[in-house]
Amino acid sequence: MTRHDAAFFELSSNVSFIEQALFYTDDLQKQAISVDGKDSMLLYIDSLVDQEMIQTHILSALYEKTDTSSHQMFTTLSSQKDTNLQNAIDSLIQGYCIFMIDRTEEFYILSSEKTYTRSTDEPENEGIIRGPHNGFIEQLSINLNLIRKQIINPSLVVRYYYVGSRTRTKIAIVYVQDLANPELVEEVKMRIKAISSDMVLPPGFIQEFTEDNPFSLFPQQLSTERPDRVTANLMEGRIAILAEGSPTALIAPVSFFAFYQSPDDYHGRWIISSFLRMIRMVSFLIAFTLPAVYIATIAFHSAILPLELAHTIKKSLGNIPFPAIIEAMLLELIFEVLREAGVRLPSRVGQTIGIVGGLVIGDAIVRAGLVSYTMIIVVSLTAISSFLVPSHEMSSAVRILRFPMMIAAALFGYIGIAFGLLILTIHLCKLETFGTPYFAPLAPFRLGDMKDVFIRFPIWTLHQRPHDSKAQKLKQQNNSRSWKRRE
Repeated sequence: MTRHDAAFFELSSNVSFIEQALFYTDDLQKQAISVDGKDSMLLYIDSLVDQEMIQTHILSALYEKTDTSSHQMFTTLSSQKDTNLQNAIDSLIQGYCIFMIDRTEEFYILSSEKTYTRSTDEPENEGIIRGPHNGFIEQLSINLNLIRKQIINPSLVVRYYYVGSRTRTKIAIVYVQDLANPELVEEVKMRIKAISSDMVLPPGFIQEFTEDNPFSLFPQQLSTERPDRVTANLMEGRIAILAEGSPTALIAPVSFFAFYQSPDDYHGRWIISSFLRMIRMVSFLIAFTLPAVYIATIAFHSAILPLELAHTIKKSLGNIPFPAIIEAMLLELIFEVLREAGVRLPSRVGQTIGIVGGLVIGDAIVRAGLVSYTMIIVVSLTAISSFLVPSHEMSSAVRILRFPMMIAAALFGYIGIAFGLLILTIHLCKLETFGTPYFAPLAPFRLGDMKDVFIRFPIWTLHQRPHDSKAQKLKQQNNSRSWKRRE
């Protein structure tokens, strides 16, 4: 019997082994107690435990113990017995208490972890008008509770894993057993288990370790802090990955068009929701092609402009010493700097910097003759369009795409833009996420799945789940308007 296989019977040896394993850390607390004439020891890390719980439920039970057997002392706490000292060390650093009795092989692991919780308010970056206004927080158990409150079904399965050899980050894989494809579930589990790193910080680390093509600009997993969005994707046969200490859930697999869908689309009238979704899709094209189109038109194809507009633009460009590409690059970089400053600064100061900085710098740079008013309009429309994307990661990808498109337009005009769009389309068609085509249902084309892509058909017409999730059951509803009278 070695130290790593089972606990020694001697209390002093066990405590000494634990102290050595924790490098004699100062926040390891030891409390000696006599139970039925036997020496015993309560060990815990005071920075991780709830002191009130220890006093109320553990120490009071030990001091008041009379003839009660050892396993009946802690009736109000989650407790378990173990013999492996390594498990005792792992439990201590997770916020548990260890209770050992001299000359006893078994010890007790008692639940006493301290939790700091905040209210489940709606996430600021995913606000909606109608629907539930709650969001995930940094505590995994509460996040799972929010999901289970919406999917009250025994088929909802949660699998726990620990990743990071030093951080020991707790990961939860959530899926609906009879909907999620078993091969997809095993693929996600395999990728999570394959993570071999000292440190894993969710969600960014998990996303990069598990996505198919980490060198692509486009996110291949949907990150969200909304329980209703996770629930909707789980019911389509997808898988959610959540982690302790992070309010963000990762959804896989997803298509490109999932990033342009908002929970508001399903809480409002379908015609209005379809109109708003089409605006988002158009904003995707505007966000990275409008500056390029303007540069190509000014540099190569000004003849296509109406005569009055051409004179107006030419007049505004008369005193500008730089070509259009330099104007656009300069303004785009200024907008990105202002945006980043607004994000990093405190909220009150950040809003002031964004508004005042944009107005003051924009007006000053035009008066100085460095850029034209027309370019200000183009760049402003581009910036506004990029913020219409419901996903922050997709918005960032679109903002970066505009720079190579501007360079292509400055070099080759409309032909450069056409080649840029062609390369982008080929990349999207080749991209996969957990073996699922990223550009589905356009590539491969599925007409039945187009009911919820560019526009949203009425919910009662969406009889099947999308094919890209590879769900076990495609049918999700019958004719829900069978009550309608026939004349």
